Amino acid sequence: MVTIAATSGEPSTTAGGHACTDVPVAAPGDTVGAVLARMRGRRFASVAVVAICEGPELAGLLTIEKLLAAEDAATMAQIMDRDPPTVVGDQDQERAVWAALGHDEPGLAVIDDQRRWMGVIPPQRLLSVLLAEHDEDVARLSGYLKSTAGARSASTESVRRRLWHRLPWLLVGLAGSMLAAGVVDAFQAQLERQVLVAFFIPGIVYLADAVGTQTEALVIRGLSVGVGIRRIVWRESVTGLLIGVLIAAAAYPITLVFWHDAAVSAAVSLSLLAACSVAAAVAMALPWAFSRLRVDPAFGSGPLATVLQDLISIFIYLWVSTAILG
Repeated sequence: MVTIAATSGEPSTTAGGHACTDVPVAAPGDTVGAVLARMRGRRFASVAVVAICEGPELAGLLTIEKLLAAEDAATMAQIMDRDPPTVVGDQDQERAVWAALGHDEPGLAVIDDQRRWMGVIPPQRLLSVLLAEHDEDVARLSGYLKSTAGARSASTESVRRRLWHRLPWLLVGLAGSMLAAGVVDAFQAQLERQVLVAFFIPGIVYLADAVGTQTEALVIRGLSVGVGIRRIVWRESVTGLLIGVLIAAAAYPITLVFWHDAAVSAAVSLSLLAACSVAAAVAMALPWAFSRLRVDPAFGSGPLATVLQDLISIFIYLWVSTAILG
């Protein structure tokens, strides 16, 4: 029997909170005819699946379609699914829905830590949970932590509240721009010796921001559907590195052809490689950190990520240029 490991959660958002015991229940030795006879004349909350229990433990599930198609003399043990997907009662409701959808089941059995049957999540309840989770995921993708109610509230809130939510992060951006100016000023002598170096600052900053924005969107989408950061970080880190390598490889010949300075072309290429890789790392870390702190990523992670990526990209480029050009 496939069981998903339990995780803690509030009762209203757990699989156990949606379990229903008002469904047909049979023993493995019961015949199809006997089960159908017991079901006639009774009302159930759902008849999509029949729970087959051996004592307090779940032995399997049987869909109503298979029950109606079977011979009267067949036993439940002969026609039931002995390895149905199950969830533990304190499992998060979203994981429960994905378990049902992944196994193409009309219902999902819920068990406790001792594998005792707690009930079945019927299809209509699965649909309602799926709708609620979809509502929450869309809201998260829009940058709100809980639901579309938060998105509507932020869209219609007063000017004072809008300033309160946005201005602090923009002030962080202002501070970052001042720091960026300070970084450029620290390399003033190098820029005076080789003015061509300054021409590429906007391009390097833009490309690093673009890579970071792509990564940030991917991470937020993953977090919104329950994909942990550990499943994202390795692939996205490698992807960011490869993107940096490919962009650097393309930038070197292009800059060399148009500006005829191999040293500057090498500095630009190496800086793009480092800046794109670092931007991907920053873009993964910030949405995850904001989600852990339960701070609205729409107002926070975007501006802060941009500031950090710009500062790091400028510093990397000017430091590499100084190291190469002297």
